[in-house]
Amino acid sequence: MHNTFNKENFHEICYALAAKDADLKNIIDTHGLPPMWTRPAIFQSLVLTILEQQVSLASAYAAFKKLKEKIGFVTPKKILALTDEALKACYFSRQKIVYARALASVIVSKKLNLKKLSVSTDDEIRDQLKQIKGIGDWTVDVYLMHALQRSDLFPLGDIALVNSLKHIKQLHAHISKEEMLSIAENWRPYRTVASMLLWHAYIQRKGIKVLG
Repeated sequence: MHNTFNKENFHEICYALAAKDADLKNIIDTHGLPPMWTRPAIFQSLVLTILEQQVSLASAYAAFKKLKEKIGFVTPKKILALTDEALKACYFSRQKIVYARALASVIVSKKLNLKKLSVSTDDEIRDQLKQIKGIGDWTVDVYLMHALQRSDLFPLGDIALVNSLKHIKQLHAHISKEEMLSIAENWRPYRTVASMLLWHAYIQRKGIKVLG
């Protein structure tokens, strides 16, 4: 069975991590427990994750909100029916228009079945999703963490996560990825939940408003 977290065990995992790591305990003591950020394992969630690539959460949500105002529930067929102009009006960059369409196409052509995919291993899911233009490790990590609630991801491609780790652990600015991963080793098999604690600390410290 895949290692996952859920509403029943999420807080328990947070406390277990806090017992192992004083810095994570300090996050809970200072900011309380993090929300359990989850999304349904559907096309619409993947489109939102594509919109979130390399932009602020606020920019991504503005585009997603505009898209939903235009077409309602986001489906592959609806995305493929929109012109470039219509997608640009929803704040999609030229690249993200290409990525959203590539994803929609593989689902419409039945090359990808998200329901079937959700019972695969993390590595199988990564291999399959990364074949789609515009989907890299960060997008796969976010989907595995938030949509499939897989418990042991640590996405070093995420700037907020890295910044938060450096801040709470007081690491030097140029620490290597290997060194950061070795710190995260201590949090296995629940690195996803540790990531959520780190994001929670970052969001609280920066006063960022988060939707969804």
